[in-house]
Amino acid sequence: MSNPETLLEFPCAFPVKIVGRMEDGFAAALVEVVLRHAPDFDAASVTMKTSSSNKYLSLTCTINATSKRQLDELYREISAHPLVVMAL
Repeated sequence: MSNPETLLEFPCAFPVKIVGRMEDGFAAALVEVVLRHAPDFDAASVTMKTSSSNKYLSLTCTINATSKRQLDELYREISAHPLVVMAL
């Protein structure tokens, strides 16, 4: 279904990239946030990459996005998380 507010057509596979400081519990905490907004997300599909300095960890979570509202709420919660440096 086409939506005038976004160029995306829902549902669609949508990669969410989350960058945070390398801290214990970062990945688990953010996967929990993603699951709140996309209950069908497969946590085993998360890809992780450390920065060259080992100071940061990036997670890529590809969700089945169902609406712009879902994405907006997900990004709002991710961005407000104290362990998150950036979300793309």
